[in-house]
Amino acid sequence: MQEAITKADTLIEAMGWIRRFRGKTTVIKLGGSVLDDDDALLHILLDVIFMETVGMKPVVIHGGGKAINRALAEANIEPKFIQGRRFTDDATLKIVRRVLAGELNAFLTEEIERLGGRAMNLSFDTTNVLFGEKLTLPSGEDLGAVGSVTRVDRSVIEGLLYTDQVPVIPSMCVGPDDEYYNVNADTAAMAVAQALGAEKLVFLSDVNGVRRDKDDPSTIIHSLNEHQARDLIDQGVIASGMIPKVEACLETLGRGVGKVHIIDGRLRHSLLLEIFTSQGVGTEIYKAPPE
Repeated sequence: MQEAITKADTLIEAMGWIRRFRGKTTVIKLGGSVLDDDDALLHILLDVIFMETVGMKPVVIHGGGKAINRALAEANIEPKFIQGRRFTDDATLKIVRRVLAGELNAFLTEEIERLGGRAMNLSFDTTNVLFGEKLTLPSGEDLGAVGSVTRVDRSVIEGLLYTDQVPVIPSMCVGPDDEYYNVNADTAAMAVAQALGAEKLVFLSDVNGVRRDKDDPSTIIHSLNEHQARDLIDQGVIASGMIPKVEACLETLGRGVGKVHIIDGRLRHSLLLEIFTSQGVGTEIYKAPPE
């Protein structure tokens, strides 16, 4: 009986958050480390289905770097990176499109359906919703078929959300002359969140959030406003690979997104724990109120 009461208490705690976020859009970015962990992915997709069931409007954007690397290895193509971005020549682009916009997008959509949810595959093979242009680095180095998103087809995504379906979108876009471009998944998720005016943008990572000591998970900072985040960058507390992610979060907040979260996608039900509990399990970054 006590176990049943504890479960009821958990639901009561969640009720206030469910009511607060009912009808609100949350963009969820899935990365390679999570996509490669079958158990973690299962629980993330169950969390997404739960969110839709209680009236939230989740949108899934995904990368797939590890799966792409495996496919490149099978094709005897050596991956090449320039300033952290994948150099995408014609041969690489064919594999990226097959794996990312084809196999992986279809798998995630079908898996949500198999687990009892409703989802829609939005890709080049069905309905494309991301449009963009070739990305040019300030250094002038050529990345090949790498692009940035300049327009999101909101009407298609919002139409699916209205009918309680989960849009599943690969991080690729179409250019003005029907060229295909590989897009960084973080920036694709940012573009979608901004276009939809999302309440939340969640980055599922392989770290539990922003830490005071990058090597100690127990030093996680659960909540930061934009000014505090910039101070931590200046102090060197936020360093190395976390800097561009946090700066991306801050840029997104400045463009109409309510809050951005960085959480460890490998933690079972981390998505629900972050959204529907008072403490949360990751780092929440929010826009500071006007002084």
